[in-house]
Amino acid sequence: MPKGYLLSAHRSPANPEKREAYLKLAGPAIEKAGGKVLASTKNVKAFENGREEQTVLVEFESFAKAVAAYESDDYQKALKALDGGADRDFRLFEGV
Repeated sequence: MPKGYLLSAHRSPANPEKREAYLKLAGPAIEKAGGKVLASTKNVKAFENGREEQTVLVEFESFAKAVAAYESDDYQKALKALDGGADRDFRLFEGV
């Protein structure tokens, strides 16, 4: 079965206080949903229309589980804590 992935590519630096509040909730929510962080870094070389900002890649057992993780109450609480404190290109996608 194809795996599911979450990709979060920041467009600009996040608000530090809101990011910290988000991370305290988002990490446990993603782990609870079966997500495994494969990469989380500011060491980025961007091309074309990309930005050299924080980028995160998370793997899930399936695309459906990635979507369920995003829609979960726990992750939605994390998004409320972030409260517009980050401009991100946030994608869920199916892969191998």
